[in-house]
Amino acid sequence: MLNKYPLWKYLLVLFVVLLGLFYAAPNLYAPDPALQITGENSAQLIDKKTLKRALKALEESDIEYFGETIDAQGRNALVRLRDPEQQLTAQARVSRALGDGFIVALNLAPTTPDWLSDYGAQPMKLGLDLSGGVHFKLEVDVDAAIERRMEYSVNATKRALREQRIRGFVTLNEQGKVESRFKTEALRDQARAIIAENSPELVLDRVDEADSWNLLATMSQQTRKEIADYSVTQNLTTLRNRVNELGVSEPLVQRQGQNYIVVELPGIQDTAEAKRILGKVANLEFRLVANLDAAPSEKQRFEYRSPDRAGSSEWLERDVIITGERVSNAQASFDQNGRPNVNISLDSEGGGLMSRATRNNIKRRMGVLFIERKYRTRYETQEDGTEIVVKVPYDEKKLLTAPVIQSALGAQFQITGLDNPLESSELALMLRAGALAAPISFVEERTVGPSLGAENIRMGVKSVQYGLALVVLFMVLYYRVFGIAAVVALTFNLVLLISFMSMLGATLTLPGIAGIVLTVGMAVDANVLIFSRIREEVVNGLSPQMAIHAGFERAVATILDANLTTLIVAVILYAVGTGPIKGFAVTLSIGILTSMFTAIMGTRALVNLFYGGRRVRKLSIGGRQS
Repeated sequence: MLNKYPLWKYLLVLFVVLLGLFYAAPNLYAPDPALQITGENSAQLIDKKTLKRALKALEESDIEYFGETIDAQGRNALVRLRDPEQQLTAQARVSRALGDGFIVALNLAPTTPDWLSDYGAQPMKLGLDLSGGVHFKLEVDVDAAIERRMEYSVNATKRALREQRIRGFVTLNEQGKVESRFKTEALRDQARAIIAENSPELVLDRVDEADSWNLLATMSQQTRKEIADYSVTQNLTTLRNRVNELGVSEPLVQRQGQNYIVVELPGIQDTAEAKRILGKVANLEFRLVANLDAAPSEKQRFEYRSPDRAGSSEWLERDVIITGERVSNAQASFDQNGRPNVNISLDSEGGGLMSRATRNNIKRRMGVLFIERKYRTRYETQEDGTEIVVKVPYDEKKLLTAPVIQSALGAQFQITGLDNPLESSELALMLRAGALAAPISFVEERTVGPSLGAENIRMGVKSVQYGLALVVLFMVLYYRVFGIAAVVALTFNLVLLISFMSMLGATLTLPGIAGIVLTVGMAVDANVLIFSRIREEVVNGLSPQMAIHAGFERAVATILDANLTTLIVAVILYAVGTGPIKGFAVTLSIGILTSMFTAIMGTRALVNLFYGGRRVRKLSIGGRQS
């Protein structure tokens, strides 16, 4: 029988529509502005006492809150706020109340009901221009990178002179210059030739004193500029790797000015975790444990990081074998006793340095030094009575472990002595994503304009509504009953588009809304092609039922060709585009697929319900009727 779907096709269309309604429903529930509290490191837990201090700070500032919770693992606390305009004030008050050691981040807490979220239904992620996500501006401390390079030059100079058996005293003076002192002028000249060969980036000056012949090594301005540029570029790459580890969709990580990097994370749910991972300046240094009779100038004392060995310390040599920059891969694991560790793989240069250092020091101990950039918070009152927050950076250096070297190590080995699996996972992530070439500090953190984002959402929704209203008006007036079927199918097309974007975790941006508006027009195009073909068949003398059948069958090929070419363009846009362009491409691609389904199967199912299986003498399709 013409224009009658079998029951399974009607059920398929109904199932897809109901599924779309279910997974689109979470977008009706707007998220709450919230504060997320987490520890400075992954092993730190949030207890009820800590949460109570945070809530007291909010109460004293007359900031309304509700729904405070601590997650099952005790790693995060979430406090929902009534007013999004109070988020920044609330963050400042809670940060001061808790002090250093805690990260208080801005967040948006989902309000999706359990009956939806239990089945994986979540709202669409919104881009920064639609008020979702977080914006960080970070400053790269290039002076620290230059100082680190000078310290490396000191160690390299000592090593080169020691290998050539040239006695001298080498140190980094207060002006940041490598100062070398020798007892004779001949020794100085020999040392100068060796240093110039091993460290061509240094500018060497002879300085004579009453009882010594000295060399002052400084870094040229060109070299300083190159180090600064490398530090920012390397940190940019490292931060991108860390963002990828976080699994954020459509992030933006780009350089801004000379020493700044901007990171935008749209749709992220755990901003506290993002801030801790991005801002973590963690590195490793591998040094030999110093001999007891070593001179004080050749060794340094460090405490252990593990709580089990609190108060214990070791003397390490000042010379560094390798740093975390030589790590090419790192994976968290467990040793044969079930204790957490990290499996390390070094690059070729790092493997060679490690092998050379360990094969000559069998049965000696080697310390693994963990270096972490931290901040002390200080509050200063200005002359006008306003109070400002000052973050004073410092490097915390503590030992992870100091095992005995049983045999020469190569490019692969293990780091043990970690407290728990969370710590080993975080350390592996830091090393795997790459060491920061220079410390970074957060100079700006904000959710991108909640009022601006709300306005963008309002205008975006209004544009879709206006476009849809005009299309509905035209289709109903021009195509009548067939126009009503097209409008119903178009409405469900929007529902399916939103539901698929929600299921895929795609991020909706303003360009994405433009893609939705374009999808509305394209979906109607398909119906216009079908309806025009039906009218042509009626004019050519076919019966109404035959015209409907022929119109759908013969227009499908044209619709598929037109949509396929557009889909190819959307895929290319996604492949070569970035940020908002990708958002537009994703929305357009999904819209093409859903519009083909609703225009071909959805509209056909509705038309079949109207006209199928009965005698029809006239079609209400506008224009010339038969």
